[in-house]
Amino acid sequence: MRKLLYVLLLLPFVVIAQENESFLLNMSEITVKPGHEAQFIEGVKSWKACYLENEGENTWNMWSRVQGEGTVYTMTSTMAKWAEMDEEGDAAGKACRMVVINFIRPHVESIHYNIARSIPELSTTTPMPEDTELVNVYNFKTSNSTGFREVVDALTSAMKKAEGTRATWYSVIGGAPEVADYFVGVPFKNFADLDVERDGIWKVYEKANGKSKTDALKAKMRASLSSDWSYMYSLNKELSN
Repeated sequence: MRKLLYVLLLLPFVVIAQENESFLLNMSEITVKPGHEAQFIEGVKSWKACYLENEGENTWNMWSRVQGEGTVYTMTSTMAKWAEMDEEGDAAGKACRMVVINFIRPHVESIHYNIARSIPELSTTTPMPEDTELVNVYNFKTSNSTGFREVVDALTSAMKKAEGTRATWYSVIGGAPEVADYFVGVPFKNFADLDVERDGIWKVYEKANGKSKTDALKAKMRASLSSDWSYMYSLNKELSN
């Protein structure tokens, strides 16, 4: 899989299984050219078939962004350590290199690659359920990182006491000026799972600490952010491995 993204991005990485410990998350946001989605999908399917035929062992997830402008896919994978960036591509990836060049790259408008590190102390210790098909991702760009972490720590503490955490938090490492500093992913089984009534994290905090403290924490959150936004991502099982 790393060879696929090396050709796409000129940035290598290797794919490993997710651990409950802190890990590095590779994210490749791929914007498909208008009118080229069907060709892009067939190209990735062909690459995946080639990779598996050559006994490739790496794994990855391909997510389709639900909202927003254009057709956007995000490919994710994980690394335990930075040293894995030094490793060479696997034989299966090398064998399928021309599939990427001929059948995927021509249909790609742009690619943005980012790396984030998970934050175990803020995150669920339960691995993402195997039947997860949807993830809601909330992004935060901070103007005061210390204040923001204090707010998130307080919210997470209240959630852990009430029911346990639902999500996984990440800190983004580097990137362009518009890239988020932190983001959190909340998994769902499917779109129907969104219809289930659940208390939001602010309601959980208010039940435990009262309205006055909640209003003060909300104000602190607003003061610590320069922007925030969210997208839903739907898992494409056919393009994942």
